[in-house]
Amino acid sequence: MKALVFHGPGESAWEDVADPGLQDATDAIVRVDTTTICGTDLHILKGDVPEVPPGTVLGHEAVGEVVEIGSDVRTVRPGDRVLVSCITACGRCRFCRDGAYGQCLGGGGWILGHLINGAQAEYVRVPHADLSVHLLPGAVDSKDAVLLADIFPTAYEVGVLNGCVRPGDTVAVVGAGPIGLAAIVAAQLYSPERIIAVDLAPTRLDAAKRLGADAVVDAMEEPELLVADLTEGLGADVVVEAVGVPESFEACLRMVRPGGRVANVGVHGKPVTLHLEELWIKNVTITTGLVDTYSTPILLRMMAAGRLPGSSLVTHIFQLEQMEEAYDVFSRAADTGAIKVVLGGQPHDVVSVRAA
Repeated sequence: MKALVFHGPGESAWEDVADPGLQDATDAIVRVDTTTICGTDLHILKGDVPEVPPGTVLGHEAVGEVVEIGSDVRTVRPGDRVLVSCITACGRCRFCRDGAYGQCLGGGGWILGHLINGAQAEYVRVPHADLSVHLLPGAVDSKDAVLLADIFPTAYEVGVLNGCVRPGDTVAVVGAGPIGLAAIVAAQLYSPERIIAVDLAPTRLDAAKRLGADAVVDAMEEPELLVADLTEGLGADVVVEAVGVPESFEACLRMVRPGGRVANVGVHGKPVTLHLEELWIKNVTITTGLVDTYSTPILLRMMAAGRLPGSSLVTHIFQLEQMEEAYDVFSRAADTGAIKVVLGGQPHDVVSVRAA
């Protein structure tokens, strides 16, 4: 099969690799119809995630058709159309039993495109398939559904829920890339008073306004001053960090009010200075987290009901064999206006769905 293979920092190629096969009785093999590129994939290519070994097929988000299952798989069967989650869960370890699937001790967690071959390929092996793939309603389009593999549950769980967004809050989202935009969408479920989006790219700030941000500001124009002006000097109740660089994290700490919450979502490849000499007296709560995807079934129902604007985040669509072109476009978002790129997206029969 063809797949996007990581060969070390700055090096990758769409090339021939061996087809995946069943290795454990809990595995499923999925033929990939639709996949996408995540900011984390760019971090891997930059060398920010050194545990990814050269030779790994990248990607951790997909929609496809189950073509083979192990003898212990009970919830899906060949022919089922499924969402492949970015997180794999054994369902048995201490963390999985607490719903903290991202910390799975039984061979799960974030492994696809990280510790094992991933989903930017024509086929992918999914371990622990019973808890790691989700049957898709026929009415949900593949290019919408693939956004539920990572960005929507990440924004919802690690940004909005960890940040404890409440009615009447002022929420600042620093970084209006795919995760930040999904956080803007998800925050609106909790009726904040206002949402402020911060980014460097005018196209992304325009997208933030389209998706519900009440105010936008260029990251180079001291956004903390706008936040202070809109909150009578208090600062934001919740600040979501969705970039993953020291400057953006420190900007979040300048925007948050005493007693407020900073929810870090960004993937950081460099150390960040934590100014405890200023923060210790302010009662600020800082959270970090890898998504657990426990919310995926809820978000899937909301998308099926038309309550999540999935494809409105998609700016570019490619075929699978255009993977390298898609990476180039996504990595130059400031020039190309890319927000979320989708590869594939085969049509499906909306009535060929079996009961769960």
